[in-house]
Amino acid sequence: MKRTVLITGAARGIGAATARAFSRQGDRVVIHYFTSVPEALALCDELSREGGEVFPVCADLRDSGQVRRTLSLTEHRFGGVDVLVNNAAIAQQKPFASIEEEDWDRMFDTNVKSAYFCSRGVLPFMLENRRGWIINVSSIWGLEGASCEVHYSASKAALIGMTQALAKELGPSGIHVNGVAPGVIDTAMNAHLTPADRESLRIGTSLERIGTPEEVADVILFLASPAARYMTGQILSPRG
Repeated sequence: MKRTVLITGAARGIGAATARAFSRQGDRVVIHYFTSVPEALALCDELSREGGEVFPVCADLRDSGQVRRTLSLTEHRFGGVDVLVNNAAIAQQKPFASIEEEDWDRMFDTNVKSAYFCSRGVLPFMLENRRGWIINVSSIWGLEGASCEVHYSASKAALIGMTQALAKELGPSGIHVNGVAPGVIDTAMNAHLTPADRESLRIGTSLERIGTPEEVADVILFLASPAARYMTGQILSPRG
């Protein structure tokens, strides 16, 4: 059955790979973006040329009003959201003593509050239909913590707690809430890494390679599939 899928932060990396995966299996996909305008429009053009039903929406998801607008536009175009992938995120490397209050607030507003706004916004439709999928994209650092990324690690750990608690609350209504906590993935978010850092991370994996966005997208696609019908409140960690 064709579903409406909203993917936040879908212009690049894991979000874009996830948009391609859902579109290519026949779902209607809303591609949310904020600053990555050329990438988002190019992705929409690519998937439209393949015959996909896609719709780009620009919004700052830290603003509840813009979230409501995003969901209103989605409903007008495709109907209510069946699958929500909370992928929008930022990262920053800073020693803990150098993290300013505005750094902390920006990290949590982008990585956690946006997921809260979006999840709350899609719930009325999901509850009415007694079905739905919410998938939160966390990080391995939300599980293990990363030096000089305390605020990033804390925000991703918060998403894990949100996932597990919301799954218990919404399970009786037929709504699945799961998360993914990827290891080091070859995305623009990790472009700041030096060749030496990348090599150190690579050899630290069991498979001795850095993952791809497509490999994470496959896990997200699985969590929204019938194969995962008896899974909720789970955090899958695709990593080598």
